Formats: sequence, structure tokens, C-alpha cells
Amino acid sequence: MQGRPKGRKSPLQGSSASHSISGEKERLRLFIKKAGLKSTRQRDIIATEFLKTIGHITAEDLYKKVNRKHKEIGFTTVYRTMKLLSKCGLASERVFADNLTRYEPARGEEHHDHLICIGCGEITEFENPKIERLQGEVAKEFGFNTISHKMELYGYCRRCVENA
Repeated sequence: MQGRPKGRKSPLQGSSASHSISGEKERLRLFIKKAGLKSTRQRDIIATEFLKTIGHITAEDLYKKVNRKHKEIGFTTVYRTMKLLSKCGLASERVFADNLTRYEPARGEEHHDHLICIGCGEITEFENPKIERLQGEVAKEFGFNTISHKMELYGYCRRCVENA
């Protein structure tokens, strides 16, 4: 069975997108309240912008995106909000070989792995049930109880190979 490339996630569209984002923001609001923190306009702006994100984004890139419209929002606020979104379960932190922390919206999707181009930096997500099954078999063979895992393949994407 061939792996299914996920490629870039397609943006949420129409009312389902706003409904999904409003549901995720409500989840964040409840998390903030339970943690005894304040719900702020700045956090709301950052969360909204992040939840509209497709793929992976660093806190710095999100800051640049937010700061274009909202000059009053600083990098530290973006960084702390991303940590909060991660704790809340709305963001997944990923650290690839370049040691930059990237975040991707956690939308309840199945586990996926990554192909990372060391030429242009493109990150492609993919799923492959055969690889997942083999990883489980290897763990079982060694009596290892796997809690989580990540697979990252580094190389050159098709576009970089063609342009070389």
C-alpha cells in the first residue's frame, strides 16, 4: 500500500471554518479560565491568526504576520500565546533539524510524518499505514511500549532536484 501524501493542508472554507475556529477559541477560553489566567484581546488576535494557519509556522513568522496589522503586539506575547495553545492542545510543537520550533494547528487529525527539504525548507506531511504497522512490529519485537513517535525524512523536494 502506497503512502498517502497530505501535502499542504487545504484551508478551511466557508462557515465551517469560522465555526471550527470559534469552537477552538472557546476551548482556549475555557482553558485560560481554568488556569486562572486572563483572556485578552491580544491572545484572541494571535489565536485567531494561528488557527487560520495552514501547515507549520514559527513564533517569529506568526509575530510578523500579526504585527503587520497589530503593531502593539510584541514577540513575547506571541511566543507565550503559542506555548499556551500547545498546553491547551490546539497547537502541536515540532522541532526539525534546524532547531527552530514550528507550530501546526492540532485539528484532531491522524498521526502524520514529515518530508523536509533541506534546499528550500518545504515541509510535506504524509501518512503511510505500512510504515506505522512496521514501527509497531519493531517495538513489539523489542518489548518496547511506544507512547509516541515522529518520523522526519530529510532530503530534496522534486522542485529542488529539478532545479539543480
